[in-house]
Amino acid sequence: MNKIAIFLADGFEEIEGLTVVDICRRAGLEIDTVSINGRLEINGSHGIKVNADKVLADIDKDGYSMLVLPGGKVGTENLEACDELIDLIGNYYGSGKYIAAICAAPSIFAHRGFLMGKKATSHPSFEDHLVKGGAICSGNPVEIDSGIITGQGMGASIDFALAIVGIFAGEEKAARIADAICHRQNS
Repeated sequence: MNKIAIFLADGFEEIEGLTVVDICRRAGLEIDTVSINGRLEINGSHGIKVNADKVLADIDKDGYSMLVLPGGKVGTENLEACDELIDLIGNYYGSGKYIAAICAAPSIFAHRGFLMGKKATSHPSFEDHLVKGGAICSGNPVEIDSGIITGQGMGASIDFALAIVGIFAGEEKAARIADAICHRQNS
């Protein structure tokens, strides 16, 4: 079974992180919330405290099909300052496994050259990081290119999560969830 890890640091954008967890679990996907802080409690960017499932030191580093990074300026800075996480992301990228980031967090991929020549998106205030990293910034809510999923920000959180579901549970399942949560009517 495919298993996903989403990494949480103090200052993470709650909607971006928790929307991914919620929608993946609705789809029946296994997703672990992983604290990089060495403790389970994480403080979100808007004062919401979240208890992670695991801490980084205790996870099976090879046991996931995808690694996900939520944004939030401070959260992204904290994620990028975690050498153990950055090494793990580099290993996943190098082995062709999926990696995903939303809002400010795609800048982490850009800083490592992972987005060179690839279509990507991020929060508009972080696009310069992507451009300097060689990305082709689309300005779209979500981009998928060569195993890398990027999302624009909080407003694109549902579409970002549905893109992940589409990869691991199928586009049909993603469409059913979208219809259910957005009350869309099929025509």
